Amino acid sequence: MLDLNGKSILITGGTGSLGKHLTKNILAKFPSIKRLVIFSRDEQKQFEMAQEYPKDKYPAIRYFIGDVRDFDRLKKAFNEIEYVIHAAAMKHVPIAEYNPMECVKTNVLGAENVINACLEMGVKNVVALSTDKAAAPINLYGATKLCSDKLFVAANNIRGKADIKFSVVRYGNVMGSNGSVIPFFMKKKKDGILPITDPNMTRFNISLQGGVDMVLHAMETAWGGEIFVPKIPSYKIVDVATAIGPACKQNIVGIRPGEKIHEEMITSSDSFTTYDLGKYYAILPQLPLFNLQEYIKHFKALPVTQGFQYNSSENKEWIGIDDIRKLIIEHVDANFTV
Repeated sequence: MLDLNGKSILITGGTGSLGKHLTKNILAKFPSIKRLVIFSRDEQKQFEMAQEYPKDKYPAIRYFIGDVRDFDRLKKAFNEIEYVIHAAAMKHVPIAEYNPMECVKTNVLGAENVINACLEMGVKNVVALSTDKAAAPINLYGATKLCSDKLFVAANNIRGKADIKFSVVRYGNVMGSNGSVIPFFMKKKKDGILPITDPNMTRFNISLQGGVDMVLHAMETAWGGEIFVPKIPSYKIVDVATAIGPACKQNIVGIRPGEKIHEEMITSSDSFTTYDLGKYYAILPQLPLFNLQEYIKHFKALPVTQGFQYNSSENKEWIGIDDIRKLIIEHVDANFTV
């Protein structure tokens, strides 16, 4: 059972949607945590978060301005840290397409900096956040996150005798997160027109709490090198629009640069090393450092069929219009009405 009481943990990108929800959960579940460091480059977001979680009320919390591009700053931040959750990323697809090297510097070189800083500073457990766009990527954001995933998985090979493990969690659109479609539609609703990129578009859906639970699961159970993938439902973009603004006109505007009609989290090429763990799938390294048969026995892991793929259009579980409205009330805005 994961117990972070008495431990020191750092979240890169800690002022983002998931970082803030992780903070809320960690402080609630582990009241005796030794230190919780919020590492991010946005001073305004840190200022605002410090109003919600002030140091006098939460003595374990620390706010650390820094950028994952800055290796020396990371080393200072990681001093005496045992757990790192790497959530910092440049994630907006069109912005990444227009500013490609900025995306590479943060998502790829930043990932390498985090890995090397963790190795040098004696961190014990690292969980990196990925995205469904990293599977068979067609945009730069997805390609950089795939590269980041590969770096974190491979980091287990260079740890030597260091007592550290690296794992990755990969999931779909986080309901209500900054920049996601639901808050965007809720803002546009007053205009009476909701822009739809493509009427056939589908996406995976996970709540912020689901994302937090997955990170903590990886922290507790990873043996090193896994890419964890949750079993989550899909929705149609047109159903999201109808759920939020049933009286709104849906205006088809075409897909944005680098955007997919459907997302996938496990490709057919991944199927040869993918195992069903029950609530999650795990894509294992092709050459795991642990004993594979022991892993299978310990987790009662079942290999998926060769050629298996997990994508939002062929998913077995779907949420419809009424389900979307209930989830918005539960996870995004308790006062939401149509």
